Formats: sequence, C-alpha cells, structure tokens
Amino acid sequence: MSTSGFRNFDNDDAADFLADFADDPSEVLLLEALITAAEEEKHLEAEAAGAALAAAEIVAAWLGDPTPDFPADVLDLTEELDVSDEEALTDLATRAVLAVLRNSELLDLWQASDELAQWQATQENLLARLA
Repeated sequence: MSTSGFRNFDNDDAADFLADFADDPSEVLLLEALITAAEEEKHLEAEAAGAALAAAEIVAAWLGDPTPDFPADVLDLTEELDVSDEEALTDLATRAVLAVLRNSELLDLWQASDELAQWQATQENLLARLA
C-alpha cells in the first residue's frame, strides 16, 4: 500500500530517497535525483519527481531552511554534506522543482485530486526556501 500526501515527504518515492540518503548522505546522490528531473525533456515519471522533490527539500534544509515536517534523523545528516558548489546545487534544485511543476506524472496525479492547491503551495514554499 502506498502513501500519499501533499507534503514532499508524504509519499513512498520520497521515503525511498530519504532511506538512500540516510545510507549515503552525499552530494552525488542529490545531484543524480535533481539532474534527472531538471534535464528531463519529456514527461517526468512520478518516482523521479518524488525523489527530486525530496532532494530539493534536503538542499533547502542544508541551506538552513528545512520544512517543519523535515525528518529529524535526516536533518542531522544534512549538516554533514560536503557540497562542491552551493550556487550550482541550489540552482539545480530550483530547476528540478520547476520541472516537476511544469511537466510530470506527479503533477498529473495532483491535478486529478482535490489537494492540487495545497501541493502547489508546498512547491512554491520550497522554491522560496531555495531562493
């Protein structure tokens, strides 16, 4: 049974990404998820979109502005991140979130729900925290 909610950590794809990050809290893992979303020219699959949003949330937390529902055990790991280029990582995270908002299976799923406005507000909040 899958879980789903309008917050970025309320789904199985984000939970899977967080588990991977907990095992290997590295910039490389974040880059893989963010690049997949930011550079997708076609329709982004829900799994990749969920991972990208989780990665972008990790970047926002690393920048010092985590979402209130950020998992405490993972928050400590963000402090250990060794980032090679803060500006490039932040820009990539922003582009990934915009890609999810523009053309993704996740967007399609939220458009078919009654919580689209809440989900979009969550993404706008994330973009503001990345700015």
